Parts: sequence; structure tokens; C-alpha cells
Amino acid sequence: MENTYEVAIIGGGVCGTALLYTLSNYTNINNIVLIEKESDVALINSAKHSNSQTLHFGDIETNYTLTKATKVNAGASLVKNYLLNKDQKQEIYTKYHKMVLGVGKEQAEKLRDRYQEFKQLFPDLKILDRAEIVKKEPRVLEARRTEEEIIALFTHEGYTVDFKLLSESFLDNSLDISGKDINLMFDTKVTKITRENHSYHIKTKHKSIQAKVVAIAAGAHSLLFAKSLGYGLDYALLSVAGSFYFAPQLLNGKVYTVQRQKLPFAAIHGDPEVHDKAIARFGPTAKVLPMLERHKYSSIIEYFQTAGLSLKAVSSFLKILSDPIIFKYIALNFVYDFPIIGKRLFIKEVRKIIPSIKLEDLTYARGYGGVRPQIVNLNTKALEMGEAKILGDQIIFNITPSPGASTCLQNALEDTERIIDFLDHNYQFDRERFMADLSD
Repeated sequence: MENTYEVAIIGGGVCGTALLYTLSNYTNINNIVLIEKESDVALINSAKHSNSQTLHFGDIETNYTLTKATKVNAGASLVKNYLLNKDQKQEIYTKYHKMVLGVGKEQAEKLRDRYQEFKQLFPDLKILDRAEIVKKEPRVLEARRTEEEIIALFTHEGYTVDFKLLSESFLDNSLDISGKDINLMFDTKVTKITRENHSYHIKTKHKSIQAKVVAIAAGAHSLLFAKSLGYGLDYALLSVAGSFYFAPQLLNGKVYTVQRQKLPFAAIHGDPEVHDKAIARFGPTAKVLPMLERHKYSSIIEYFQTAGLSLKAVSSFLKILSDPIIFKYIALNFVYDFPIIGKRLFIKEVRKIIPSIKLEDLTYARGYGGVRPQIVNLNTKALEMGEAKILGDQIIFNITPSPGASTCLQNALEDTERIIDFLDHNYQFDRERFMADLSD
């Protein structure tokens, strides 16, 4: 027997649960199923140990243009206001100040220019000189050359978030709503999706599900599902795995470094742990691994099914990796995970933030880090940074919403509008109430 739903959501991470929360609270869709292959929500990339636990606004992320920062800020503000207004569990997040350091004349000038460009979007943003930096983060200037110019862009609006707890909150606030039939299917792996008679048949090991509309928020696996239905054939994935190092309490807040030119991956930064200020986490590193899920070697086969071994795919990867700057960066980041030598190389990056840090202060964060799937366009043979979403007939594939968890509610808003369009005219989305509930 098939269970029939109006909407099926595949993937119970922070993006999937944010969509469930939006659909259940702000639409008249009454029959929804959430399907997750793990035993609980947010056990993969949304787990605390798998991401940088940062709510990104775009103010101190120097790889963001003003246009991108404007969009990301709008999305992250929805999450911030949810944390402040809709859920009073303080343990979901910790508020820290944050800054990005400009070291040397070139970086300092870059940050001054950025401040002039971004100050209207971020009115709390300030420029700190050396004397002001030492009051906020004394270890940043300890053992640093006094003749070296240094400034910082600074704001008190820094949030470190446990995205698993956020996912659980979305789930809790989606259930027990009058008139809603919300079904949760955990430990349920989807094996096949087919399109028949204007609806989708979702096959799992134990049963089949039928849904009018399907939204897939399964990270890198989303592209695998897309290709099985004939979508996304011009895409492959470059799976970038991030790792971290721990150190004793050295920072009072988040401290970022300026983004390197030409590199598509985030610069190294230091963050206090979300639930433990006594631990500082430095990273992420960025190494390329042929797998869809970190620490799960069975996903290697799935990776090659997703990436493909066509001539176009191989030539695209070779073109990307042939850039000497990118190749050197990826090779070095691969070595960062090696015992003994990795820490000795990585400490050079950490000393850009804490010059006085000692080798014995650093500990490799074993088991930490997830996989960020970067889309490769097989036609242009180039990386496509940012959001990766594929729209099909009554189906949505979210591969890597950018920047991930920070824009989960914005992504949910956009997908909800698409889902309402997919369904007939009897369905409505109360966008005004959604925005009012999550406004400042």
C-alpha cells in the first residue's frame, strides 16, 4: 500500500527541517512527509561537528561581494530572528563578537575600502585600530611585530549556532499543528524516485510513498537523485571536505582572515565552540575527496555515479585543478590532515591570527568536518560557487544552498513559493505572516 502526500521532503538536515517548518506553519498544505535515512535529524552536514557553526551575514566574510552579502544578510537575519523570537532555548546558539583582520598595508587598505562600501548595509560594523583590537582580542597582538600595520572590521553581531539543535527546534515547531498531518520517517533510505501519472513514487526499503510534489534537501545526494530523473546532466561535483584543529581558549570571539585572491574556498578563521568558550576551533581546511559523505567510504561509489567518468567530467576536473594557485592550495590542505607534519604546516595559518600559539596548543579535531559539494559545470568546465538548485516538473533538488545553514529559512521561503506554484490554486502561502514573525 502506498501512503499519499501533498509534499514529500527528502533530507532532514537544517534545510529540510526549515522547509517543513515553513510549510506546516505558513501554508494550507496539510499532508507532508519528511524522509530521513538517519535515525534523527541533522546527523550529517548539519551536525555540530560537521560545519563551521557560524551564522554568516556577509559583513566580515571578505569573499562576499556587496550584492551577495545583501542577499545572505537577508537570509541569515531570518535565522537570527527565529533564534531570538521564536525559540527561547539559549543553548542553540551563543553570541560572540567577530572581526576580520587586515594585516599589512594591502589588506588594511582593502578593509578600509570594504568598510566604506558595506557600512550602510551593516550599520554596526566598525573599524578597530591596534589599540582597540588588543582590548577585544589581546592574543591577536601578542608577539606580533609592532611595525606591522593591522586593523580589523568588527561587530558585536556574531552568532555561533548548533545547527542540529536548530533543526530539532524547526521539527518541534512543525508538529502538533491543528489540522496538519505531518509524518516523520527516520531510518528510511530512498532507493528510487519515479514520475508516474502526475505524481512521484518514492521507493524505500520497506514501503513506497506517493507525493504530488517532492523537495530534495539531501546535500550532495540531491544531484544523484536529479540525474536518476534526467536532470542536472551537465553537472558534476567537486566534493570539498573541511577539517578543523582545536586549541585552548585563545579567543573571546570569532576572528577571520582576509580571503585569498582567486581561491574559491573560505579563508582560515578561529571560533569559540558554540557550547564551550574554553575551546577555540581553527579551520576549515579544504581537501578534495571522492565521496558524498564525510567518513563514509560507501559514498565513494555514489560520488562517481554523481560525478560521472565521462570525458567532459574528467577534462573539467583537470582544467579546474590545473590552475597552479588552486592546485597548490588543495595539495597543501590535503597534507594538513596528516599526522605530525599536518599540524606543523597548519600552525603557520593559525599564526596569522594568534602569532604566539605553540605547536602543543593545537590538536587535530578527529571526526570533525563535513563535505561541501561544489558544483562543476561540464559545459563551461568551471566551478559554480554559491547556491546550487535544480528545478524540475513538480520537484526541487537543493544541492548546496549558499552559504548553507545560514540561509536555510530564505531557501525554505523560496522553495515554499515554488511548491505553491506547483500545486493548484487552492493552496496559499502566508508570506506576510512569515516575514512578520521573523522580522526585527
